Amino acid sequence: MVCSSNPAGTTTLALPNAARTNPALIWASGLGLGYLPKAPGTWGSLGALAVWWWLLADLSVLLQLAIAAVYFFSGWWCSSHITARYEVEDAGEIVADEIVGMWLALALLPKVWWLALLAFVLFRLLDIAKPGPIGWLDREVKGGLGVMLDDVVVGAVVASVLYVSFLMLQSAGLV
Repeated sequence: MVCSSNPAGTTTLALPNAARTNPALIWASGLGLGYLPKAPGTWGSLGALAVWWWLLADLSVLLQLAIAAVYFFSGWWCSSHITARYEVEDAGEIVADEIVGMWLALALLPKVWWLALLAFVLFRLLDIAKPGPIGWLDREVKGGLGVMLDDVVVGAVVASVLYVSFLMLQSAGLV
C-alpha cells in the first residue's frame, strides 16, 4: 500500500479504484465525500452540514445525538478496520470523524443559516489547528478511536461555545 502525508497531517491512501469499493471505506468516507480532491475533511464537514440542514435540524436534540452516536460507533469500527488493514494512522479519505463532529457542533443550535455557517467555520478552524487537548488526543490516541475522538471533542467544544453565545444573544434581545 502506498501512502503519503498531506499538510493537515493525515495520510492519503493511494488506493486502486477497486479497493474503494470496500464497504467500511465507503461508510467511513461519508459515502465517497472523502474521495473528493483537496481537503477531504472540509468536504466531509460540508456534507455533514447539508445532511443536518435538510434531514436532522428539525429533529429533537436527543434524536440528533442518537444518530450522531450511531454514526460515531459505526465510524469507529470502520476506521479501526481501515487503519489496521491498510496500516495507516489516519487516512484522509476517512471523514466519518468530521461528520460526527459537525453533527455534534450543530445539534444544540436552531436552524439558522448564520449559526450553521459559524459552526462550520469554527469546527474547521479547531479541527485544523488542534489546540490543547484536541491536539493531544490526535497525537496520543491511535487506531479507529483516535481517528474519531479529536473531532468529537472539537464538535462538543463548538456546540458549547455557540449554544452559550446564542443564549446570551437571545437573552439580550439581539436574535
